[in-house]
Amino acid sequence: MDIEKARQRVAQLTLELNNHNHRYYVLSTPIITDFEFDALLQTLAQIENQFPELKSPLSPTQRVGESKSDDFESVIHLRPMLSLDNSYNEEDLFEFDKSVKKILDQSLDSEIQYSCELKFDGLSISLHYENGMLQKAVTRGDGIAGDNVTENIKTIKSIPLQLHGTYPNSFEIRGEVYMPHPVFDALNKQRAQNNEELLKNPRNAASGSIKIKNPKMVAQRKLDCFLYQVLGDGLPFTTHIENLKASKTWGFKVSEHSTVCKNINEVIDYIHLWDTKRTQLSYDTDGVVVKVNSLILQKNLGFIAKSPRWAKAYKFKAEQAITQLLSISYQVGRTGAITPVANLSPVELGGTTIKRASLHNSDIIKKLDLKENDFVIIEKGGEIIPKIIAVDLSKRNSQQQSISFITHCPECQAPLVKKDDEANHFCENELNCKPQVLGKIEHFVSRKAMNIDSIGSETIEKLYQENLIKNYSHLYDLTFEQILTLNANAEKSANNLINGIHESKNVPFDKVLFAIGIRHVGETTAKKIVKKLASINTIMQANKEELLAIDEVGEVIADSIIQFFQNKNNVQIIDKLKRAGLQLELINTEDSQLSSKLNNCTFVISGVFEKYSRDEYKELIEKNGGKNVSSISKKTSYLLAGANMGPEKLKKAEELKIPIINEAQFLELIEK
Repeated sequence: MDIEKARQRVAQLTLELNNHNHRYYVLSTPIITDFEFDALLQTLAQIENQFPELKSPLSPTQRVGESKSDDFESVIHLRPMLSLDNSYNEEDLFEFDKSVKKILDQSLDSEIQYSCELKFDGLSISLHYENGMLQKAVTRGDGIAGDNVTENIKTIKSIPLQLHGTYPNSFEIRGEVYMPHPVFDALNKQRAQNNEELLKNPRNAASGSIKIKNPKMVAQRKLDCFLYQVLGDGLPFTTHIENLKASKTWGFKVSEHSTVCKNINEVIDYIHLWDTKRTQLSYDTDGVVVKVNSLILQKNLGFIAKSPRWAKAYKFKAEQAITQLLSISYQVGRTGAITPVANLSPVELGGTTIKRASLHNSDIIKKLDLKENDFVIIEKGGEIIPKIIAVDLSKRNSQQQSISFITHCPECQAPLVKKDDEANHFCENELNCKPQVLGKIEHFVSRKAMNIDSIGSETIEKLYQENLIKNYSHLYDLTFEQILTLNANAEKSANNLINGIHESKNVPFDKVLFAIGIRHVGETTAKKIVKKLASINTIMQANKEELLAIDEVGEVIADSIIQFFQNKNNVQIIDKLKRAGLQLELINTEDSQLSSKLNNCTFVISGVFEKYSRDEYKELIEKNGGKNVSSISKKTSYLLAGANMGPEKLKKAEELKIPIINEAQFLELIEK
């Protein structure tokens, strides 16, 4: 693979992984298994190792977990909430044991004590206590900063607000918020009676509940929480499990199934035991977390970029079932992407009846060598989303026909297009293909875009059917009387919709740019583009070189932006939005330059920082006249180094004799 192909592949994988991260942690709607995600992440890491100059501080390989919500105060973690390396087989655990002994310079015949704990499937939380009182509860967020959800956490009765016994004056304890199965079942039963959409699974229900703004509603969800790690300077014991047991005496709920294993063989026995017994539990667990029990050894082992060297997460294999493929239907997304869906003979799997499974794209169908009426093996990917993993060839006969992917859009009959560098087929009839039109409008009005919450998908479809809107710009032409024709008895709803559309004219430019739906341009990328180019006119006129100079914009995104504005229909829509009075340029009085102290200086930032986040340091650099770059070269002025920084960056900086400064030295530099 040459550098250009590697660059394209990195861009593609980054987009894909960021999308899956967003779906899993923010939207709680994952579409691939943990195993598939880890495989994609490993592929990206291998390419970045081969081409270090392509590794970005914003790469998914440097990320941990979800993107933080905008609905709560953001809090920087005192200690980063790093993720764990995942393992799917026992060989990985034996390698983990060898690695631990090698780093600690111990004989392979020696024995290391490990703690074993069930891996709970919910939402990670960090609780901070001062003098025995709960002070703050923060979600994992992106691992560096999370959301302050203290008021919501207070509604969980198993979390003590005031401790008892003898405890450290100041400490942090981490755990997992979850929804017990009986609570989940009762909640869905009630929602069914109220004709409300059913919650998909307990994990999504727990994650979504913590992000509800009204604590009273959170209290009704009857969430629970297991605590699994105590952190602080004055802990009573030098082992992980002893501190965990001590926390139980302070009032915390700790799993009774956590234990200490004398060696890695006992760890394997523990995993075998709970791979079977987990079905008897009243809550979800998807694996076992293995940790070096000694805190002293943990400190000696340290961390790599995104995870501790002293811990490993073993993931249980997903449950499987065999059923027959009845047919394949095809869905059209708002971008025109065609997704094949397998319609299956109903089968019970993991407590639910499975009737459908995503096949993702034509490549997956070819890889499976799927034929009509095949018997297929399905599993719940990540124990949530069903997927076909193989065909049961023993049940196949010679009369079965191969499946040919459709050539025309199932909705508008336009010919489908598939580019060599993309997995999906696309319908390019975006102006007249109904699912695309409706999907774009739904995206435009969504909470993270224009936030017109007074209009739902049913209303959008009615407006479309009545020929009142054909794209999202037509929303700004709607009148009260037109909306009222949809439902003569809904004056209040019509007023709310008109007011919501009018208020959306005050939505800031970065959200408008995200809302208009340029392919591959997400929330974060939209903010970066707006910050650099400041107006829609500048963006429309920008060439590829100017776009590539923007942090987080690569070849794929740059090409997508240029193609979007080369489309005359899109330009007409933008002109209409201008006339409607939307915010299409940056208005930010706080974004003025602080100084020119860093003029002509370029910075590479790596690692974890205490006083400010990495993004805040980037902003300080730019506000003082400096420039941020992602990779080190001879032209780099400084490497701003935090804890657990990437070893490759450090090595390259030392080789090129680039000045390496810490955050205190940087702050001194701009304060002079």
